[in-house]
Amino acid sequence: MKLMVIGNGGREHAVAWKLSLSSKVDKIFCVPGNAGTKREEKCENINLETIEEIKNFALKEKVDITFVGPEKYLVDGIVDEFKKSGLKIIGPDKNAAKLEGSKVFSKDFMKKYEIPTADYYEFSDFDSAKKYINERKTFPVVIKADGLAAGKGVFICNTKADALDAIDEVMIKKIFQDSGNRIIVEDFLQGKEASVLCITDGENIIPFIPCKDHKQVYNGDKGPNTGGMGVIAPNPYFNPIVAKDFEEIMYKTLEGMKKENINYTGIIFFGVMITEKGSYLLEYNVRMGDPETQALMFIMKSDLCEMFEAATEKNLAGFMPEWENLHVCCVILASQGYPLKFKKGFPVSLNNTGNSKVFFAGVSENNGMIVTSGGRVMAVVSKAETIQKASKEAYLAIKNVNFENKYFRTDIGVNI
Repeated sequence: MKLMVIGNGGREHAVAWKLSLSSKVDKIFCVPGNAGTKREEKCENINLETIEEIKNFALKEKVDITFVGPEKYLVDGIVDEFKKSGLKIIGPDKNAAKLEGSKVFSKDFMKKYEIPTADYYEFSDFDSAKKYINERKTFPVVIKADGLAAGKGVFICNTKADALDAIDEVMIKKIFQDSGNRIIVEDFLQGKEASVLCITDGENIIPFIPCKDHKQVYNGDKGPNTGGMGVIAPNPYFNPIVAKDFEEIMYKTLEGMKKENINYTGIIFFGVMITEKGSYLLEYNVRMGDPETQALMFIMKSDLCEMFEAATEKNLAGFMPEWENLHVCCVILASQGYPLKFKKGFPVSLNNTGNSKVFFAGVSENNGMIVTSGGRVMAVVSKAETIQKASKEAYLAIKNVNFENKYFRTDIGVNI
């Protein structure tokens, strides 16, 4: 089979690597891919940008299945275009992608189908939002830009002043451009987060192993939100009671999508908050999470290509992914200063990382040398019998990966 993976991050490197292990796969086109995918067996990087270019290439090369990593392509309707041309693709269509593309749409969907979520208010006018914040009696509060913001459009505001600053940044200064035309202000939920990726063919839905993401940039979950600084799995807080709560959230979502005629084939990501009063849905992502994907691909025993085939053929009923009976720890190596200002262009040296796997993200190649080119540079992933051992292995491997300006949290999987 010929497959195509769209995207250039660590998530796409992990998916391409996992697909390359399948005996069914002969060739993987990575669009545009990165320095990591370039080094994987069966993979070839192809520099294409527009949906039209990518579609035409898939037709010309007779690509069997395409996997879409970044949400922007999904929100822009790449699935609709591929399906018009009879091409198989993993991802929701443009209408379904609004579950991530619009926080207002997704929160209204949750409310309509009685999916537990935090109480919220929607604003499209700055003065109205400011008035609400000034009159609000309780804090913290969570402020979210309505549209896509590369995983950075969420502000946890501990005080009224913080909240006023956040709405000014989003709605007036337009730090996320048109994504901040509308905002959601929602009640803050105290608890432990869980990330659960699922695969659906529109009729059936199957959960993966639940993860624990670490979004804040500093140790102890301090500082601004990032796209994710590390992940552990299985999530130690995802007990049988939480699993039952999540099952209700998952199946209510599937039923809601059916009733709304939402056409969904692919991965749906549930961001869940586990509280003392039960589990609540924070958000949907309409694609694989990053860095959750890097962790999960490393302990998945099943053939990912077979799973994608089953989804595109609406044949997921009874399909159960197999996993190694191990714990996994993924630590992100970032550029110092991320998610704000940071320098790039530093050479990367990669020595023996043992049994750990390194997935590249914010890197490029310069005269055959790998150099940093983004905020989150790479993910170092390790697995072991316990999360503590997996964490220890990851941090040992990190000592053999070096670049100037290297920054990482030192508490991922520690003291769990």
